Amino acid sequence: MVEFHVSPTGDDAAPGTADRPFATLDRARAAARDAGGDVTVQLRAGTHVLTEPFELTEEDSRVVYQAFGYGTDAQEEVVVSGGRELTGQRGPDGVWLAEVDGLLTRHLVVDGRRVERAGIDGLPGTVRRTDTGYVTDAPLDWHSPAGVEFVHRGVYPWTEARTAVASATPDGEITMAQPAFAWAREVYNSEWGGHTSTGLPEPTRVENDPAFLTPGTFALDRARHVLHYLPRPDEDEPHVVAPVLEVLVRATGVRDVAFRGLTFADTTWLRPTDDRGFLHYHANGFHDGGAIGRVDVAEGAWLTVPEEAAQIPAAVQLHGTTGVRFEGCRFTRLGATGLGATGGDDLVVRGCDFDTLAASAIAVTGTRKALVEDNLVGHVGLDHSGSAGITFLHTEDGVIAHNHVHDVPHNGIVAGPSRGGTRITDNLVTRAMGVLADGGGVYLSGPQGDRPDRGAVIGGNVIEDTRTPYNFGLYTDYGATWVTVEGNLVARADNTAVLHVSPPLEHVTYRGNLFDADPVGSDAVPDGVTYEGNTTIADPAELDAAAADLRARAGLLTRRA
Repeated sequence: MVEFHVSPTGDDAAPGTADRPFATLDRARAAARDAGGDVTVQLRAGTHVLTEPFELTEEDSRVVYQAFGYGTDAQEEVVVSGGRELTGQRGPDGVWLAEVDGLLTRHLVVDGRRVERAGIDGLPGTVRRTDTGYVTDAPLDWHSPAGVEFVHRGVYPWTEARTAVASATPDGEITMAQPAFAWAREVYNSEWGGHTSTGLPEPTRVENDPAFLTPGTFALDRARHVLHYLPRPDEDEPHVVAPVLEVLVRATGVRDVAFRGLTFADTTWLRPTDDRGFLHYHANGFHDGGAIGRVDVAEGAWLTVPEEAAQIPAAVQLHGTTGVRFEGCRFTRLGATGLGATGGDDLVVRGCDFDTLAASAIAVTGTRKALVEDNLVGHVGLDHSGSAGITFLHTEDGVIAHNHVHDVPHNGIVAGPSRGGTRITDNLVTRAMGVLADGGGVYLSGPQGDRPDRGAVIGGNVIEDTRTPYNFGLYTDYGATWVTVEGNLVARADNTAVLHVSPPLEHVTYRGNLFDADPVGSDAVPDGVTYEGNTTIADPAELDAAAADLRARAGLLTRRA
């Protein structure tokens, strides 16, 4: 096995040995190509700053990228970063200012921690929507209106949109960026309970203006190219990093590549800031100008939705790869999804930690034989509250097992329509549904294969403390077919599960589950559902005793909390 070393203090003119390492991953990639594969690239301690995405293609196959000492007590701490260090100084009002030229970012890292954009809850005064934006009777003291972004939480109960302001006057007339504001009138239309709505309601939050600063928050004045950060009282000279890359790693068509013990950090995602906005529908899907359809959810109740939704991108992207492995890695402070895979075969994500992410931890679409196992996922969806912890769409023989997903704003684990063979087993999902409504700790929808032996299995999962009102701890929804839900525990949810949905469930079996309350519809089980051998125990102590073995098996295989 050929081995090369890379260090932030190295030299690309060096031979890449342990004592004379390369300086960049690009140089190591070139050396690995020349070697023809079967190469290990040892990354030495420190922050490896990328100025452009690290691109891997088919000729970069059969390479391992790992932290030096991986798997031993001497493993070095290696960060692959898309950030740029900023220099600035405090003004007389205590605000730290940095001139950033043409830099654009929606995120900031100070002393190694993500800091929030400055914002206020909603617009002041009495607000009225117009054809081009909003009018309020309260004066606006915004410094840089063209950089302000609106958050529209709960357009639908499971939906949170973002749109940009084009201009605003001090007397309260706000013009929104187009085409996003016009698109929203096409995307968001509904009638429910006698109430009809169209387009975007007034914002629930207004972000990114220096006028909104509070200690520990920032705003980027795009017109003047100045970043404003108001330090916390305990901060003296902050170390400030602006995430500037949207993608850290993009692998296309590679085979047998592994990443071990690396931390991927410090990216942004600029799409919500541009004129098209972020018109979210469900999970990681958003409208990008395509056709709009209508869904009838009940008699007299309907809504419009994108017929084909675009997906939030990932900081680490795989396209059509085979045999790629991520082991013992960390994904943190990323401006969109952490790890995304599209197509391909034989993906393994094992023993990784995902935290402090703007969207999902893992999103897999159209991949065959993806295994997501023993990963710790928490505090994700920080910018995009509809994002799930882990999402599988149109996969085949995909397995999500022994993960701990906690503190997420909507669904913990999502499996959409699949080509068959989905297994969601032995996971621990706690404190899901922290922000939006109508979801669950584990959510599954649509057809799951076409026969019993190719259907989905949801088994051995422990789902607890699903938080917002109107949720179902374990949620089979929207025409789910060929699903076996067996041997799970659901406790402390608004509702444990639901058997009556639209379109109706078909060939769905609930068997041997433990609940602390009866699922909705279990007293009148629909024709497409088999409900047998399930147990409801309302007393918490009795439920704990009955579920002891199940609790012991669920969650991480390697207990790191």
